[in-house]
Amino acid sequence: MKPKQIILLASGSGSNVENIATYFKHDPNVTIAAVLTNKRDAKVLDRCNRLKINALYFNKHSFFDSDCVLNLLKSLKPDLIVLAGFLWKIPENLVKTYPNSIINIHPALLPKYGGKGMYGMNVHKAVKENRDTETGITIHYVNENYDEGAIIRQVKTIVLPEDSPVQIAEKVHQLEYEHFPKVIKHLLFPHGN
Repeated sequence: MKPKQIILLASGSGSNVENIATYFKHDPNVTIAAVLTNKRDAKVLDRCNRLKINALYFNKHSFFDSDCVLNLLKSLKPDLIVLAGFLWKIPENLVKTYPNSIINIHPALLPKYGGKGMYGMNVHKAVKENRDTETGITIHYVNENYDEGAIIRQVKTIVLPEDSPVQIAEKVHQLEYEHFPKVIKHLLFPHGN
């Protein structure tokens, strides 16, 4: 059986990229074909060097105004495109070319705290400010709108009144690390492998 090809898109440090790479490291049925980033100085590039994963930087023009990134994706023939801390909205040409093949992880229980600008610590601060008693992760398909695609899986964690935004973030990261790779594997192999 030909290995399933994953493409990861990231904008930041790449902790989820490394977690996913580690999870699939010894799985001959899954290959991380490439990691793409929209930030020239993103720490994810250092991680990819260390992990010996192909990584490429692209700019706004190649993503939004041309088919450069789309053509690159087509050449890599991904089975799944995974947004792992990627902060740009996915253009319509990519969504239409890869329907139900692009997934994202969001650090809140959507539809709460979704939309433009709601990522990372911004979300955890909002959870704290609103005195929410729970938060979690939402893994969802990507459509033309921020954080509005069909939900694949949600996992909750308790927020204690004394939890700081940093402590809330740590709880959410633990859920991401535990569940994101498993959901990816299930999407690639819905009947097991």
